Amino acid sequence: MDDCSYNYLMPAAATVVAPKGCTSFKLRQLTRRVSQHYDRVVAASGLKTTQYSLLSQIEHLGPVRPSDLSAAMAMEASTLTRNLQPLVANGWAEIGPGEDGRSRLVVITARGRAKRLEAQREWKRAQLALNERLGAGRVAELHALLDDCLATLSEPEPEMSDV
Repeated sequence: MDDCSYNYLMPAAATVVAPKGCTSFKLRQLTRRVSQHYDRVVAASGLKTTQYSLLSQIEHLGPVRPSDLSAAMAMEASTLTRNLQPLVANGWAEIGPGEDGRSRLVVITARGRAKRLEAQREWKRAQLALNERLGAGRVAELHALLDDCLATLSEPEPEMSDV
């Protein structure tokens, strides 16, 4: 196995090596590198990757209440509000009245659908390039590991003992 192999891929009989370094720091490093890659490619559409993701979720879930949208994206409400502003300003999304006078709904506009499709082509180029660079098998394994970790971390947190 090469230097990028992961212990979780080794047979159960193999010796398990304790993690070294800070998991949070390593994940943030990886996230920054991957985000920079996607942002470079998706920028050709005039969107940031975060804007493309947000438009995609609005189209998938919409019309959607902002609170439901932020929950679906695991995003703070204030971050969602900030990220929605350029989408609304460019006419790609609208925030209108909801079921009652106090609620609001976010919807994607026709211009937003067209912009999302344009960005989707660029996103696909970014995804294929990342798969090629890292190896499609490794990316699939990473997705499986991330999905498993996300599911585990979504469960109620156990009591922590003093370390």
